[in-house]
Amino acid sequence: MGKPVIWITRQLSEATLDRARRDYEVIWDPDDKPGSAEDIIAMSARVDGMIPCHSEHFSADVVARLAPRLKIIANHSVGVDHCDLPSLKARGIVVTNTPGVLSDATAELALMLMLGAARHAVAGDQLVRSGQWQSWSPAMLVGKQLSGARLGIIGMGGVGRAFARKARGLDMEVHYHNRRRLDPEAEAEAGATYHAELDDLLAVSDFLSLHCPATPETVGLMNAARLARLPKGCVIVNTARGNLVDEAALLDALTSGHVGAAGLDCFVTEPGGNPAFAAHDNVMMMPHVGSATVATRDAMGFKALDNLDHFFRGETPPDQL
Repeated sequence: MGKPVIWITRQLSEATLDRARRDYEVIWDPDDKPGSAEDIIAMSARVDGMIPCHSEHFSADVVARLAPRLKIIANHSVGVDHCDLPSLKARGIVVTNTPGVLSDATAELALMLMLGAARHAVAGDQLVRSGQWQSWSPAMLVGKQLSGARLGIIGMGGVGRAFARKARGLDMEVHYHNRRRLDPEAEAEAGATYHAELDDLLAVSDFLSLHCPATPETVGLMNAARLARLPKGCVIVNTARGNLVDEAALLDALTSGHVGAAGLDCFVTEPGGNPAFAAHDNVMMMPHVGSATVATRDAMGFKALDNLDHFFRGETPPDQL
């Protein structure tokens, strides 16, 4: 039998593409455009497996129209909110993801956003870059100090724990809320205090960072009522999913000054984001690139290929959902 045929939907790392071409017959478009619903449906008749990203959406309607040839979707992502898992399971299509390899990279970006938002990095960069920096004052761009501040983390998976470790290096006091309390060893390693109730965590969060998945229970998690529970001047960071935050409520809180600043790597509408945030120079933004380091992109690609390798050998993929 010939090599299995796979579709790689986006521009993955060169190391990933080289390995894929060695072991599979690869269909890949170098134009690096998101796969539409019609693209996914048409390609399902041509391939045995796919490596999509979160930019390709496997809704129930799309899944219902997939050809029977497609047997596995090896996601190049940890989050799988772009996949209707019950529909895929009903069709007998295996779904995998790439956990455990992007925690540090995403935590590093969250740290950058937290520091940048707290210390007016956007306004300061614009001041120097535009040539408008003509004087100095001790009152200029006075920001919020991290050392000694209380950091609240929502979601203590791999990214949340990595972020907690890095924040402790900045002498922050770490608190967290999670669906389940960490075991004593993991909690000690994170150096974090557990809050069973989210509202209790919010009340002590001088800084707040979101690291939970997007689920029906977490969509709109940070709404106006919860934002109001934060201490005045809190800095909010979101490197998880855009729909965890009620963006209109966050904009109102930024305008009123109740939220002092925000660092955002994800938005309800992607690509593009929410243009209303651009009016606030106390908001630091990135285009959903939390895991975008060379090492992490290679690791994610290799994990997706590992899952395909196991599947096509007749074994259970290590990251099957």
